[in-house]
Amino acid sequence: MDIQELVFIIMNTINMQDMRHLNLFSRITKINTRFCVKYNGTIIFCVPKSSVMRAVGEDARNIRKLNEILGKRIRIIPNPRGLQDAKQFIENIVKPVMFKDLEIRNNEIILTAGGNQNKAALIGRDKRRLLEMQKIIKDYFGKEFRII
Repeated sequence: MDIQELVFIIMNTINMQDMRHLNLFSRITKINTRFCVKYNGTIIFCVPKSSVMRAVGEDARNIRKLNEILGKRIRIIPNPRGLQDAKQFIENIVKPVMFKDLEIRNNEIILTAGGNQNKAALIGRDKRRLLEMQKIIKDYFGKEFRII
């Protein structure tokens, strides 16, 4: 267990629904992970980079099976190894929405949106996506998050 996993376990409590999702993911993919987030109606599982293709399965079979059982969109992305992977991690989560830049200051991660439409897509109706992303960033990196 590395330091990133320890920080995640300490900062993030897993609710029963997430536990069920993680157990199902483990049974179907044969890969154990503790990292599951919800963003924009999609359940995103984070696995080590070397295990992403195995988790997806041949012809995306595992994703289709999870989608069928849970009735939600499923994505599998590589686990961030620290702040150096923050930009790639956030890009993977918000895909297909693009953003211009990501800046890490003291205790804050600031995302610069590329135009009004992208900013609106990143914030979401009633700030739902913004709040979801703030929780994800707080859980993974222990930092505040905002969009400008």
